[in-house]
Amino acid sequence: MIENKKPLIILTGPTAVGKTSASIGLAKSLGCEIISADSMQVYKYMDIGSAKIMPDEMQGVPHYLVDELLPGDEFSVVRFQQMAKAAMEKIYANGHIPLVVGGTGFYIQALLYDIDFEDTCEDTAYRTQLEDKTKELGNEWLLEQVRNVDPASAEAIHANNTKRLIRALEYFKLTGRPISEHNEKQRQKESPYNFCYFVLNRDRAELYRRIDLRVDQMMEQGLLKEVETLKAMGYDRSYVSMQGLGYKELLSYLDGECTLDDAVSQIKQSTRHFAKRQLTWFRRERDVTWLDIDGAKNEDVINILTEQCVNNLHAASKIE
Repeated sequence: MIENKKPLIILTGPTAVGKTSASIGLAKSLGCEIISADSMQVYKYMDIGSAKIMPDEMQGVPHYLVDELLPGDEFSVVRFQQMAKAAMEKIYANGHIPLVVGGTGFYIQALLYDIDFEDTCEDTAYRTQLEDKTKELGNEWLLEQVRNVDPASAEAIHANNTKRLIRALEYFKLTGRPISEHNEKQRQKESPYNFCYFVLNRDRAELYRRIDLRVDQMMEQGLLKEVETLKAMGYDRSYVSMQGLGYKELLSYLDGECTLDDAVSQIKQSTRHFAKRQLTWFRRERDVTWLDIDGAKNEDVINILTEQCVNNLHAASKIE
């Protein structure tokens, strides 16, 4: 490890694996402040469906990028990177270590390796042409255009993220190369941080059981009412935020497209598929420590994480 690099801890894993409780214990143990790397918890009013940590659960640990935007605000990987860097500066100024917690792997990667998404090449006329065509033919048409030239980006970008899809096509037109290739090269950069990167994992059957249980609990806690309230506020499926798991399925129910039971079943199935994709992503990452926490007590998980951080970060002046 290079001594002048600032310390950074990352705690991630698939949805419902148990990141939240472990993160609070680790933060209290090491005096960390937490940055959420979650694409949904950043939004106000979207509490239940995002499994958002509530103030009483934070146990006094400062959290950033939670409840900071409205559901209609744009939240991209670039904005996450900007907001997270600003939070990190505050945390370092406080003499603490940032602990990045969440399951959005692309966001974590962008922050950890300081990926440069800004590229000077642009074709405004082509971009406008694509925007007009998308309004006429829809986002699925746009996604298919991306799939034809850059399958990796088509897999990584949500169908409703028009801006990123158009950017992928614009970049390909101007350079003749997929933007995913550019991003992969960026990912190969050395991290500017002295970091520990942990991925929590469980047996697949146990993880899926926890996912199904969590969805049932969300429904009991009032997820349907939450979606109804958001819809009444004017947030519909045209917003990227409302394409989140749990929200889009219940919007389909509210629009009369399926039964409530079918919507709940679809939430469970889609969440299981999402967890599988998350695990695939994390397996591709380098310099990652995997922890299988099946049967482990939360205190034991926290102790293991704390010990590894102290041993590996070489930041004794920060960890006391």
